[in-house]
Amino acid sequence: MSDFFDVVIVGAGPSGTVAAALLLQQGFSVCIIEKQHFPRYVIGESLLPFAMDILSEADLLTPVAMAGFQPKNGVVFTYGERQTHFDFRYQYKHRSSVALQVDRAHFDQILAEEVIKKGADVRFGQSVVDFNPNEMPVSLTIQREDKSEYRLNARFVLDASGYFRLLPRLLGWEIETGLTQRNVYCTHINDNITDPLYDRYKSTIAIHPKFPDIWVWLIPFANGRASVGVVGESHYFQDDRAASKVMKKFVMEIPFFARILQNAFWENDAPFLFFSRYDSGVKQMYGDNFALLGNAAGFLDPVFSSGVTTAIYSSKLACQAVTRQLRGEKVDWQKDYAEAHAYGVNTLRNCIDSWYDGSFQELVFSEKPSPELREALCSVFAGYAWDTENPFIRDVHAGLI
Repeated sequence: MSDFFDVVIVGAGPSGTVAAALLLQQGFSVCIIEKQHFPRYVIGESLLPFAMDILSEADLLTPVAMAGFQPKNGVVFTYGERQTHFDFRYQYKHRSSVALQVDRAHFDQILAEEVIKKGADVRFGQSVVDFNPNEMPVSLTIQREDKSEYRLNARFVLDASGYFRLLPRLLGWEIETGLTQRNVYCTHINDNITDPLYDRYKSTIAIHPKFPDIWVWLIPFANGRASVGVVGESHYFQDDRAASKVMKKFVMEIPFFARILQNAFWENDAPFLFFSRYDSGVKQMYGDNFALLGNAAGFLDPVFSSGVTTAIYSSKLACQAVTRQLRGEKVDWQKDYAEAHAYGVNTLRNCIDSWYDGSFQELVFSEKPSPELREALCSVFAGYAWDTENPFIRDVHAGLI
C-alpha cells in the first residue's frame, strides 16, 4: 500500500470522486480517504443539467445514466393554489435540459466504484486526524477504525469532506456567515402518488401558506419513493428534534402536498434527519498545496438544489489549477479558483437572500413575466449560475436585483 500520491482527497462524495476522475485523466496518482462505508444516506438528491455536463467531462456520466435514476426536466414552484413550472428546455441559450433525481446512497457509490476502476486508491473507514500543510510533501495522519495510525504524503490535498469541513476544523478556518440560520428536516417516503396530473419529471418547491419563509421540497425517485424536506428558522419549530412530527405537520399544511400525498407511507426504513445552523463559511478556500471543495468551503441553502452542482464545479476549477501547479506552472489561486467559484456562488446566494425576503418569490410567481426573464431564471435553476452572458445574472452582479 503506497504512502505517497500526487493528490490526496478527503471525502468520497461527488466533489471528491469527480476531482479524482479529472485528475486521473491527467495522469496523476490519487488516493481518497473516506471516513464512512458506502452506501450511506445523505441529502442532495436533485441534480441539475450543469452537473450532468461536468459528470460527462469527468467520464462519469455513462454509469450514472445507466443506473435507472428518475429523469428530471425542470422544477415546479407552488404557493397556496398557485403553481408555476420551469422546463429546462426553455432556458437562456440552448444548453443541457435533462438531469436526474438520485438516491444519493446509490449515486455516490456508483461514482466511487467508477474512480476505483479508473485507478484511484479509495480507502473507506479511515479518517484524517492530523494535517501538516507546512511540509513538502504535505503530510496527513490517517486513523483506521481499529485506532491504528499511519502517515500519508501528497504533493497536494483536496478537502471534499462536505459538512464535516475537516481542514477548516483542523486549521481553525470556520467562520460565522452572519446569515440567518435555518433548520432542515428530511426523510424518504413511499409517496404512493396516483394523481394523473403530478409530474415525476420535476422536483417541487412549495412555500408554506402561512409562513412564506418556510419551504418544503419533494423530489420523486424512480422506485416510488421521494425525498421530502422542510426548511425554516428554528423559532417555527417548538420541538426542534422531533423530526417526524415536524415534517408531517408542515408538509401536510401545503395544499398541493395534502392532496397528492394523502396515501403516502412515512414509516419505512429511511431515517428522519435534522440539521441545524447549516449555512457556514470559511476564512479562505485554499492554502499552500491544499484547497477546499464543495461544502467543505461553505454550504448554501438548498432551495435551488444547487449543492451537488456547486460542489462538482468547484472540483473542476480546482483540478484545472492543481494540474497546472503540479506541472510547474504558476497559479493564481485567488483569481483562478476562489473568485471564479465565487461568481456563481454569489449569484445563487443573492437569489437565496431574495427568496427569503420575498422579492425572488414575486419574480417566480409573476403573472406576466417576459419570456426572456423566464428563460434567464430557468438557466439559473438549471445550474448555469456562472454564465456571465445571462442578462439576469449580469443584473444580479450589478446590484440591480
